[in-house]
Amino acid sequence: MGVPPAATRSRAAALPVEERRAAIVAAALPLFLEQGDAITTREIAQAAGIAEGTIFRVFADKGELIDAVVDAALDPAPAEAALAAIDPALPFEARLVAAADIIRARVAHVFRVMSAASNSPDRRPGTARRPTPELRELVAIFEREHDRLRCPPAQAAHLLRGLTFSGTHPSFVVGDPLSSEEIVSVLLDGIRRPDAGGDRC
Repeated sequence: MGVPPAATRSRAAALPVEERRAAIVAAALPLFLEQGDAITTREIAQAAGIAEGTIFRVFADKGELIDAVVDAALDPAPAEAALAAIDPALPFEARLVAAADIIRARVAHVFRVMSAASNSPDRRPGTARRPTPELRELVAIFEREHDRLRCPPAQAAHLLRGLTFSGTHPSFVVGDPLSSEEIVSVLLDGIRRPDAGGDRC
């Protein structure tokens, strides 16, 4: 006697709820970045290798899932880990250029995520978003050079992040985005020509 077809279908392995949520979010994230709110729970289920109904056993609805995807996409931990991995043996300016590269990539990523999420009717209105990370590892780069700075390391870190954001974000850029080298040059040397006299700004 043959086995009924339904009995031969593979089922997703049982996972704790939080692990299942994380797996679904991980599968949904690249689809969300590509399609925005046009993704369907069926597509997400296929990407995660689960039945569509499994999604609704761990998420109340698509809106809750989209919120979890956006939160995961905005997690600052990868950027902080990349900053921590910058070689401390590099010259100060080279470390700042590497840091600016990382921040520029994060700005582009966050802009892409928020663009995908901005028109989503499935997101819950008023849902709190992650605050801007303090990027402790960025502050640490400046702390190693504190005796060469005119301002506290935390302030210097905020200045670098602010210059990077304003110099690369599509809403603020006039002309071509600033390169990491240009951002670091403005931070360390200002914009006044050395032969213009007076203190550098």
